[in-house]
Amino acid sequence: MVTNVPFIGGEKESLYASLDRHRDAVLWKLDGLDDEQLRRPMTPSGTTLLGLVKHLAVVEYGWFCETFGREMEPFPFDPEDEGADLRVESHESTADVVDYYGRARAAADEVIGEVGIEELGTARFGASMSLRWVLIHMIEETARHAGHMDILRELIDGATGDHAV
Repeated sequence: MVTNVPFIGGEKESLYASLDRHRDAVLWKLDGLDDEQLRRPMTPSGTTLLGLVKHLAVVEYGWFCETFGREMEPFPFDPEDEGADLRVESHESTADVVDYYGRARAAADEVIGEVGIEELGTARFGASMSLRWVLIHMIEETARHAGHMDILRELIDGATGDHAV
């Protein structure tokens, strides 16, 4: 089922629906592929479909939970290791990464549900920002990487689009 952004709706409801639509597209990009295909580096930089999912889980936790002082699980990598959030290690199963993304989404959803659109949080680098800004940023981030995933998926098996037809 495709999440649609309401034509007439509140700001928070519309932003959340837009984010959720892109999140669903991210997961749809994994459908029908085996572990090797999900881990296959498709660019010179080593970008993989599963690595993008891991990265998106990390940023969901960081921007929503960390910014608004909520609990989050530890990152499954050394934060000092640049690029580790995009790298899926051999001991991490596909299910581990997808489940991590699901838990990050659920934790972010709790923040979205409990925090007002104007409420301020503090980013890791010390700046104050509203939930509105974080929602807009995460829509951009998720859509950007969903677009990357669209290209990677097309290179793997020719599948295109943002949802099942």
